Amino acid sequence: MAGSIIPIACSDVDWNEVWKAQQARHDATRIREDTSHDWDKKENADRYAAGSDGEFQKRIRITLEGLSVNRTTRVLDIGAGPGTLAIPLASKVKEVTAIEPGAGMIAALEERVRKERITNITCVRKTWEDVDPGRDLSGPYDLVIASLSLTMHDIREAVQKMDRVSCGEVCLYWFVDLPFWERMYADLILPLHGTTYCPGPKADCLWNVLYQSGIYANVEMLPLDKEYRFTSRREMTGFFQKRFDTKTPDQKRMVDTYLSPLIHADGDDVVISGESTFAKIWWKKV
Repeated sequence: MAGSIIPIACSDVDWNEVWKAQQARHDATRIREDTSHDWDKKENADRYAAGSDGEFQKRIRITLEGLSVNRTTRVLDIGAGPGTLAIPLASKVKEVTAIEPGAGMIAALEERVRKERITNITCVRKTWEDVDPGRDLSGPYDLVIASLSLTMHDIREAVQKMDRVSCGEVCLYWFVDLPFWERMYADLILPLHGTTYCPGPKADCLWNVLYQSGIYANVEMLPLDKEYRFTSRREMTGFFQKRFDTKTPDQKRMVDTYLSPLIHADGDDVVISGESTFAKIWWKKV
C-alpha cells in the first residue's frame, strides 16, 4: 500500500449504517437556496467543465497517471460529470461508458464529445442506484471508476454493484479530510444560519464498508487542491453571498470578513484557494 486506512476492530459497528447516517445528516444541513451544485443546470455544468482546463488539471493528471489502461481497455465511469476523466481517457482506451444523472452535465459532456469528434464514449443518464447492469450496460468492464461521486446512501450496495460489473479493477476516489469548500461551510453555516454543518462520510468509513464486504482494498493518499478564481472582488462576493444564502447586512459582512484574509491576487484575477487530501481506494478482481 502507498498509504493505509486502518479498519476499526468493532464487530457491532455496521459501517454501511454509519455511512447512511452521516450522509443523511449532511444532506439535511445543506443550504437549499444554494443551487451551485444543481447539475441539471447547464451553467453549473459548464462552470465545472471549465475546471478541466484549469484548477482540475493536477487532479486529472494524478488520476490518469495512476490508471493501468491500454487500447483494449473498456471503462465504466460512474458520476462522469462533464467528462472530466472520460474525455482524456477516450483517446487511451477502447471505449468509455459514462454514467451521469445530471442533465446539464450530460449536455456538457455530449457537447465536448461532438466538439472533439470522440466516437467511443457512450452516455447513460441515470444515477448509479437506478442503473440496471443487464439493461443499461454492456459489461463486464476492465476498469470501473467513481471519482469524487460517491454520494449514494447505500454505499455497500453501490460498491458491490461496481464489483459485480468489473472483470479487472475498481478505482474509487473519495475525500480523506474536509475539502476546502466543506471547511468554508463548516465555518460559516452556524454563525450565518444558526445550524451546525455536518460533513459527509469520508474515506475511512468507505474503507471499512469495503472491508466488511470482504473487499480488502489498497489505499493511496493524494493531494486535492481547490481554487475559486474571479475577475473582480465584486464577482467573488456575489458568488459566495449567493452560495451561503446571505440576505441581511450582518450576514453579508460576516461572509466578507471571513473571505478577506483568504484572498490573493493572481495577475488581474481574485483567487481563494485551499488544500486537502483525497484517497484512491482500489482493488483487482481475483
